[in-house]
Amino acid sequence: MFSFEVIHASAAARAGRIVTDHGEVATPVFMPVGTAGSVKGVTPDQLAACGTRMILANTYHLMLRPGASMVAALGGLHRFMAWDKPILTDSGGYQVFSLAHLRRIDDEGVVFRSHIDGREAPLTPAGAVEMQRLLGSDVIMQLDQCPPGSADRAEVAEAVRRSAEWAGLCRQAWLKAGCLAPAGHGQALFGIQQGGTDRDLRAESAGRLVDLDLPGYAIGGLSVGEGHERMLDILEQADRLLPACKPRYLMGVGEPRDIIQAVARGVDMFDCVLPTRNGRNAQAFTWSGRLRLRNAQLAGQSRPIDESCDCYTCRNFSRGALRHLFMAGEMLGPTLATIHNLRFFAQLTAAIREAIRQGDLERKAAQWLAAMDGCSEP
Repeated sequence: MFSFEVIHASAAARAGRIVTDHGEVATPVFMPVGTAGSVKGVTPDQLAACGTRMILANTYHLMLRPGASMVAALGGLHRFMAWDKPILTDSGGYQVFSLAHLRRIDDEGVVFRSHIDGREAPLTPAGAVEMQRLLGSDVIMQLDQCPPGSADRAEVAEAVRRSAEWAGLCRQAWLKAGCLAPAGHGQALFGIQQGGTDRDLRAESAGRLVDLDLPGYAIGGLSVGEGHERMLDILEQADRLLPACKPRYLMGVGEPRDIIQAVARGVDMFDCVLPTRNGRNAQAFTWSGRLRLRNAQLAGQSRPIDESCDCYTCRNFSRGALRHLFMAGEMLGPTLATIHNLRFFAQLTAAIREAIRQGDLERKAAQWLAAMDGCSEP
C-alpha cells in the first residue's frame, strides 16, 4: 500500500519512486501546498497539467474548518479536493511554531486558540493520527514540536524529547487504527526529526525515530532562521543518520537553490508555499532567477516569462500582458503566474531526476545555481 525504492543514485543524491494507492510519484518531488484543501489560485486540472503529482494539506486548518469528520463525510480529502493523486497531510506541528502566541503545550499535546473564532482546539498525538485517518491522506505526519530558530539549547532539547515521545504515541495510534483510512487504503506515518542546528540533538532525535521503524522520515525545524549554510550542514548529517531505504522529506523548504543542494545531500521530498505565494505577488521563477512581473520595463515585451517553458501561461501570454493583468488588479494575473511557477518547480525536479540518472548532478547543479544567482532582469 506504500513503498519507496531508490532507482538511481549519484553520490548522496537519489532518484526513486514512491508508490501509494493513489498512484506513483517519482522522487525527488516537490509538493505544492493546499493548506485548507485547495492549492490557491488553480484548479486541480491546472495543477495536474503543470506536472504536479503529489500535494500537501494541513491537518490543523482542516480540523478547524470544516472539520476532519466533515471531510470524511464528504468522501475523504481526495474527493473533497477533486484530486485523485497522492496527498500528504502535515499534522499541525508547524502551527506549534507559527502560532506560538495562540497555543499552550505540555506532554499531553497542544491546545490552540483558534485564529478563526477563538475557541479552544486541542490536538494530541493520537488525535492528530485520527484526524489524518479521517482525512484519508496517503502520507500522514506525527505531531511534533518545532522550536524557533532563536531557541536556546534547553528549549531545543525539550522539543526533541517531546517530539520523540509523541512519535511513539503516534505510532501506537497508527498501528491500533490498522493503518487504514475510511476508504480502505493504507496510510504511511512519517516521523519528524528535530534538534535545531545542534548536531548532538539532531543525532539523538534521529536515533529515537529510527528505532520506531517508520515508513519515512522528515527533517523538521529548518528554514526557521538558521541560515543557508547551517541548514546544509544539518542535511549532510541527516544523510548519515536516516535510513537510506526510507524516503526523506525536508519540510517547508522550497527555494530552488535549497532544493538542488538538499537533493545532493540525500533529500527526496519537499513542500513550500513559494510557487503559489510568489505567483500571487507577481513574481515568476525562471532558470535565470526571479522575474518581477510588475516591472515597468516589461510593459512592451511580447516574449513569455521563459521561452524554454511549455506551461499554459508561457504558451499564451506575453510579459507585457501579464504586467497589465497585475497592474489592473485582474484575478487572472495571479493564476497565470502561479501556473508558470508550479510548472517551473515540476520541471526543476524532473531535471534533477534526469541529472541523477545520468550521473551528472554535480555539474548540472553548478550550472543551475550559477544561472539562478540573483534576480533575472527583463
